[in-house]
Amino acid sequence: MKDIPVHQLIERTNTGFEIRHFESGEENSKKGPMGAHRDDHYLFFLIESGSASLMIDFNEVHFCENTFYYILPGQVHHRINNSIAGGWYVAIDTQHIPSDFRNIFENQLFLQQPYQLNDVELKQYQQILCLLREKNNEDDNNAFFLPVLQSLIQSFSGMAAATFSNVHTPEKQLSRPAQISHQFKKLLLRNVRKVKGPSAYAGMLNVSESYLNEVLKKTTGFPVSYWITQEVMLEAKRLLYYSGLNVKEIAHTLGYDDHTYFSRLFKKSACITPLEFRDKHRK
Repeated sequence: MKDIPVHQLIERTNTGFEIRHFESGEENSKKGPMGAHRDDHYLFFLIESGSASLMIDFNEVHFCENTFYYILPGQVHHRINNSIAGGWYVAIDTQHIPSDFRNIFENQLFLQQPYQLNDVELKQYQQILCLLREKNNEDDNNAFFLPVLQSLIQSFSGMAAATFSNVHTPEKQLSRPAQISHQFKKLLLRNVRKVKGPSAYAGMLNVSESYLNEVLKKTTGFPVSYWITQEVMLEAKRLLYYSGLNVKEIAHTLGYDDHTYFSRLFKKSACITPLEFRDKHRK
């Protein structure tokens, strides 16, 4: 293995969403052993019964009954033991999670810790997860299938962001690369519409462009340019879906004077044109 594998959600679903309820032992028997890997999407776990363990970025994390947890895109992880765990697994493409919610998830200064749900919280999560699973299993040709599904996804991710916004993790010194990666992501979220150059972000962080690239490859598996493009495309997808702006206006909003170049960049990233994306997700 030359590099850590990256699992892409688009290879498994075209909705950018996946949900599954599993019983004790079911995950291992279906999937078999899964080595260390990264995902290009968010993962959420709700353990309802039993216990489980994951290794996440060299830290062993333990889950007990009624705990809730998430894994960020790019975090290296693998199962240690979940043969006696039952609960929910949810995978969500970043485009479905608003930036305010992502700020909560990504601005945890230390490795996120499992959250112990009380009885009321557990019931609320179980209700929305059951509803999400039912909606996701419907025929996607049904009227308003995608808008309703996406609304439910945002409700779920909003609940999760609210849950973790009040979590205080123990003090633990971050490594220098982890600090820089964390600071870069915060800068990117604030400046992506105006700032596209890797050297500009390196300058804001008072490091060289080559060092910033090295840091991000080490901590996330991808270089600076990848994350800039990903963030631009996420903004573009949101504008295509939620706004009434045409492609030329969206390109200009995102800082591109040449809308044809923007369209080529979008197609290279999303494998479809901006108009095809809008037509597909607004049907």
